Amino acid sequence: MSTITWQDDNNKYLAASLRWLRLCLQRLAPEAEAIPAVSSAAAEPLPASEGPSGWLSRWIGGPPPIVGGKKKDSPLLLEAKGIPLEEQIKTAASERDVAAKVDPPPALAVLAQRLNLSTFERDTLLLCSAVEFDPSFGLLYARAQGSMARSNPTFSLALATFEDPAWDALSGQRPLRYAHLVEISQPGATPLTSSPLRTDERIVNFLKGLNVLDDRLATWLTPANGDAGTELAPSQQGAVGTIRQRLQDSVAESVVPVVQLLGSDSGSKLAVARQVCAGLNRRLYRVGVEAFPPQLAETETLARLWQRETLLLPVALYIDAENLDGLAAEVQSAFQRFVSRGPGLVFLGVQETPLRFSIPSFSVEVKKPEAVEQVGIWADFLKAQNAGEESAAEKFAGQFNLNLGDIRRITALALKAPAESGSLSDRVWDLCRDLTRPRLDSLAQRLDVKATWDDLVLPDEQTTLMRQIATQVRERHKVYGEWGFSRKMNRGFGISALFTGESGTGKTMAAEVIANDLRLNLYRIDLSAVVSKYIGETEKNLRKLFDAAEQGGAILFFDEADALFGKRSEVKDSHDRYANIEINYLLQRMEAFTGLAILATNMRTALDPAFMRRLRFVVNFRFPDPEERKLIWQKALPAQTPKEELDYGRLARLTITGGNIHSIALNAAFLAAQTGKPVTVPLLLSAARTELRKLERPFSEAEFR
Repeated sequence: MSTITWQDDNNKYLAASLRWLRLCLQRLAPEAEAIPAVSSAAAEPLPASEGPSGWLSRWIGGPPPIVGGKKKDSPLLLEAKGIPLEEQIKTAASERDVAAKVDPPPALAVLAQRLNLSTFERDTLLLCSAVEFDPSFGLLYARAQGSMARSNPTFSLALATFEDPAWDALSGQRPLRYAHLVEISQPGATPLTSSPLRTDERIVNFLKGLNVLDDRLATWLTPANGDAGTELAPSQQGAVGTIRQRLQDSVAESVVPVVQLLGSDSGSKLAVARQVCAGLNRRLYRVGVEAFPPQLAETETLARLWQRETLLLPVALYIDAENLDGLAAEVQSAFQRFVSRGPGLVFLGVQETPLRFSIPSFSVEVKKPEAVEQVGIWADFLKAQNAGEESAAEKFAGQFNLNLGDIRRITALALKAPAESGSLSDRVWDLCRDLTRPRLDSLAQRLDVKATWDDLVLPDEQTTLMRQIATQVRERHKVYGEWGFSRKMNRGFGISALFTGESGTGKTMAAEVIANDLRLNLYRIDLSAVVSKYIGETEKNLRKLFDAAEQGGAILFFDEADALFGKRSEVKDSHDRYANIEINYLLQRMEAFTGLAILATNMRTALDPAFMRRLRFVVNFRFPDPEERKLIWQKALPAQTPKEELDYGRLARLTITGGNIHSIALNAAFLAAQTGKPVTVPLLLSAARTELRKLERPFSEAEFR
């Protein structure tokens, strides 16, 4: 049946129902003057080109009092012709029953069936809705209730109007009130039965044939349906099949079980939920757990409205609950209350541990696509572009652990980028690197790396170790994947290095050089954002940090690492116990981390010995000798800086680190800029004198003559 045909049948049913209701109300005030109908909206089919605003504007404007294209005699006129009112009511009821026998059924019949309304509840809902279709019912309500001031329907009017009234329909647990089908205006001490009633706007629209999501929920939720067929790899399809089978097995249960999707990749979990809903012909909506209102009354209203929507529309809900632990207790309680109401098909995106609810639930783990699948997707993309860079696919998959949705977005953006921004593989690499940037900025500071291998002055042994670090990051996919080491290991896939040495010996610059060479983001951990005085919060922050870094291969740089990786102490009180717990968690997480983590400290002995076993590289940054200091001085001043002939051998006799040399060169440049002269040896020596005083280092004035 076409939509237009069903709309016509539905309008005919509404027209017949309103005629029957008018006669029933007339029975309560038989001496009243006949009140003609002033709306034809219930009987006229809705044109195909006209939306809800069209038919609303037509009846609000007051169309002529015609029903079904013919003028109808009023009940008093019919009774004057010898047809008793009761006979008219029976005839109208029969006409209504005939109009209801269509397929699909009229909207009111569908609503009554889906919400399990009794006959009395269905007719009470019609009583409350009639004035929305025909404003003249307001006068009928007033006369039937014996007061012109009572022009709204009430429960007492319904109890008096319809046969076989049921008092339990007024209960707060029955659909009329529980599902917010009607709105009650109960000022002061007004009895419930005498309080004015009004049909909810969403229900009025449904009765007329407009079935769209409630506006109150539309502003709270986000549509999440997408291209569900292309965002999952073959290894992830098993989760979809498992969920569908579990849902099918639970058909006999009174409450649909909650589906908990476990894993660190929210994109893959959402894609699984999308594909499940696609197979069930359901529209998926999404909401973050932080969006739940802390007031339980508001949460209860949202839960009931959503329950109602699941009965009126084929919908499902995805709740992103990964950050539940970091929210206020009131929000967590509201979330629990919402889910425990059993609001239809609900997917929960959580981390590793399933949540507990008072209703049935089951959990399914959702992992990212396997490395070989990611390589295949990248290779197919590069091959399709005839870029001749298929070998870069392994490099992408080895460095960036992305889901298929992210890969698809990156490839689309790479094709739109201008060609002058580099080769296709370079554009893809940069997009992959930038994808993780927003997810780390709250816990770490991204360093704008500029230093290169040419800027670094280190002995050959330390330089060789640093190049080995970069090589292992670059070639880890080949060793772990192609050469089979991943099948013999279940941890230790990451690369961790300790840079130790005095302050100013180049530890931070060395980290920048590696990041620049690998073209990866370098994040210096903000200890003030990570470390918390509250029990368990530090571990949660560290988990977020490592999880976010793993996805995009970002390099984590723990400066002053001894503050976080210090030795465990003997437990004397609860503070020692929880401090040791943080260290233990760091030990475990460092071993499970699959990226590159660099620790820098000038107090190596302060680190816990257990960390040393987990470190793959230890690079000692020693104090530079005279030859190294001379080379550092030669690189300290940029080529654009105006300078006289400098005696670098004399400057190298100052026993200071590379960091101090950089500070001296910068201060000397400002002194030269102030005088309008080039940088000279006397200016550098003057700046050096100031630097040594700042460091409280003893020196002889003979060194500066």
